[in-house]
Amino acid sequence: MAQLTKDLPDGYRVLEVGCGTGNVLRALEQTCTRGTVVGMDLFAEGLAFARKRTSCPLVRGNVDQPGFGVPFDLIGAFDVVEHLSDDLQIFRSIHSMLKPGGVILLTVPAHQSLWSYFDEAAHHCRRYEPDDLRSKLNQTGFEIEFFSQFMASIYPLLWLVRRIGSVRRKTGSPKHEEADRDLSLEELRIVPVLNGLLTFVLAQEARLIKSRFVLPFGSSLIAAARRVG
Repeated sequence: MAQLTKDLPDGYRVLEVGCGTGNVLRALEQTCTRGTVVGMDLFAEGLAFARKRTSCPLVRGNVDQPGFGVPFDLIGAFDVVEHLSDDLQIFRSIHSMLKPGGVILLTVPAHQSLWSYFDEAAHHCRRYEPDDLRSKLNQTGFEIEFFSQFMASIYPLLWLVRRIGSVRRKTGSPKHEEADRDLSLEELRIVPVLNGLLTFVLAQEARLIKSRFVLPFGSSLIAAARRVG
């Protein structure tokens, strides 16, 4: 985000769609000090938490019907579009909210082969293959400037944990929604030593992404794409 905004004039506008409880929005506000950062989410419950974390203007709204009177220089969508059934329409809507030459920065979960109880519990509609995401961005009027997989260092662990969890799900509770939730919460449980190790490893990976190094595999995708036209 800092790289994408460094050459913009003072007063540039940044929007995070699906800002939720404001955790990422807080980081955007701290980074984009010369601009105005706005958070938008469909759910008032999340925005109530965001108000405690940031001083950004917050809007309750639907990305399908944004209703903003001014365009944005940059729009972030971080683990959002995989929750929405018509992602092409979402990309078109974001395209319409950007200035000509404006940028979308987004992250999504990668690889349908990793689909599991976690995606069911999170109400995902899909995971993305790299070529599929590239194609959809190009199809909706974007030119990709940077594209990489990430979370490479935890990919083997994630694959193993979710395969084991899927087996347990089949042999466990017949109530799949409850089983999906329980397995997902278990996966999110913090194990102190392991958590510290993974935090260190992923910090090194983040430095590579910051330097625009393209990782060959990972459990997520990151893309920066510029509006054409």
